[in-house]
Amino acid sequence: MITPKYKIRKIKRQRVRSSIKATLRGTPERPRLIMVRTNKYLYTQVIDDASHQVLLSASTLEKELKGKLKSAKNKEAAKLLGETIAERMKEKKIAAVVFDRNVYAYAGRIKIFTDAAREKGIRF
Repeated sequence: MITPKYKIRKIKRQRVRSSIKATLRGTPERPRLIMVRTNKYLYTQVIDDASHQVLLSASTLEKELKGKLKSAKNKEAAKLLGETIAERMKEKKIAAVVFDRNVYAYAGRIKIFTDAAREKGIRF
């Protein structure tokens, strides 16, 4: 039987995701910042892998961000999300992170997100 293309693509993404997760680790001093994008929203979390805890999170699904945006998935949303997570990280006194872009290319919304966080003083 021939395997459909969408299943092959899903298996490849899972393989890449597991290899990335094997190499990237967040510590209490330098936690991991993970970015997830869907067709509707953008999500981000700051994770301490040593204690397996989510320290911070933000998404374009939140009411305060959704009210400021025309669309919750475009480049403007990515920039606002980067600024928001950077402000929250400063409140928790987190200055440096390890960036986990997941399986996404470092372009478009992902690049704009990181540039906005860097402008606010977060080191990657």
